[in-house]
Amino acid sequence: MTGELFFTLFETAVGCCGLAWGERGLVAVQLPEGSEEATRGRLERRFPRARELAPQEAPSGIASARRRIVALLDGGSDDLADLRLDLGRVEAFNREVYAVARTIRPGETLTYGEVAARIGQPEAAQAVGRALGRNLWPIVVPCHRVLAAGGRIGGFSATSGIALKRRLLAIESVHAGGPPTLFDWQRAG
Repeated sequence: MTGELFFTLFETAVGCCGLAWGERGLVAVQLPEGSEEATRGRLERRFPRARELAPQEAPSGIASARRRIVALLDGGSDDLADLRLDLGRVEAFNREVYAVARTIRPGETLTYGEVAARIGQPEAAQAVGRALGRNLWPIVVPCHRVLAAGGRIGGFSATSGIALKRRLLAIESVHAGGPPTLFDWQRAG
């Protein structure tokens, strides 16, 4: 079964997500695309040779990862830092950025500049942003916890963009750019 890829879809508090994996670990986490069909289609385009498995057919490690992600998106505090990722095709700089991002606990944030400083390249804030924009494992590599200078929300490469980033942060009780407004609470629900 070497080289085979699989994926599964599952419901979360933010919509239908997906996990793709191979023998070396998770190859991707797919955030909601608006519907189960759209999320499935995105995974099928990204991994055309991957075979879909129902959640109950997934190996125990993937089933555990799925349950933990669901719990986190329900307001849990699991940092998911021990989940195994297949980083084989990730360039060295991005690996460093992802390693720092994985140390950010739920409910906490760093800025792009702080991540750059932690990897020893304080001038590389924009490169950190680009690396996080290429993140294949959102939630597990919590790029939503990295903000622009001054606590501004910054960008987010998911289909629903910064609206989803705000929602993820609200689930974790983080309110970028100041305290929540009535509209933030309505969007998070």
